Amino acid sequence: MNEYLSKEQVVRYEPYGVFTEEDCKNEAVKRSSNKAFWAVCLKANNKLIGNVYFNQQEPKEFLNWEIGYVFNPQYYGNGYATESCRAVIDYGFKKLKARRIVAMCNPENIASWKLLERLNMRREGHLLKNIFFKRDEKGECIWVDTYEYAILIDEWYGL
Repeated sequence: MNEYLSKEQVVRYEPYGVFTEEDCKNEAVKRSSNKAFWAVCLKANNKLIGNVYFNQQEPKEFLNWEIGYVFNPQYYGNGYATESCRAVIDYGFKKLKARRIVAMCNPENIASWKLLERLNMRREGHLLKNIFFKRDEKGECIWVDTYEYAILIDEWYGL
């Protein structure tokens, strides 16, 4: 986990900063006991290369789930994120009876929204300066935009 969460390019669009090795150890313990985080490991050697976040949104009776992901840049371009997210989305619809799955990303994160589009998720909105994760040197919020994506179970299965 330290191999990727310690890199600015990986956490740039995340609601947290660069992790230290100690932070990664603590985060690994937290994520290992949180059902929303799914470790992504290589089949050949079980090496951790990223994680997928998949969590049900409130209210639960709406059957909406949110997906997100973070991967080690050393493994970018191999289809691992697409394969992992596709498997989690399929599991969500088949086993968890999700009705709708959503994802959000920064419009500047081109690789992320292209991944969502490869998953056949539809861009539903462009929210302007709706969220901030960081502050400037004066302590002022650095507001950023968000793209919202979603896919319905009917769309996933082509119904």
